[in-house]
Amino acid sequence: MIALATGAAGPSIDGVFRALADPTRREVLARLSRSAASVSELAAPFDMALPSFVGHLRILEGCGLVRSEKKGRVRTYRLSAERMRLAEDWLAQQRTFWERRLDQLDDYLITLKQETNR
Repeated sequence: MIALATGAAGPSIDGVFRALADPTRREVLARLSRSAASVSELAAPFDMALPSFVGHLRILEGCGLVRSEKKGRVRTYRLSAERMRLAEDWLAQQRTFWERRLDQLDDYLITLKQETNR
């Protein structure tokens, strides 16, 4: 079972899903999946003030989906795949659970249909 609370592993999975809920942040993650990028490179495609955009980056960094490094005046962001795996593992667990439940429902409905056809 995956731990959902904040602990030694870092921020909770709730923060990861909150971060993923926003389309701007998902686009940033998609961009970072190709390569690291500076704040200005990441902000360029978006029609928003830089402070608002930086707020999105803070949320992504706060939940551990990205990490940043500052060299001189340039801050570069990189994807942190470990946190993404936490969400992926949770979703896989849910998929397995619901597939099993749906298989049980399917078996029940087949049995019910066979009994009514007798």
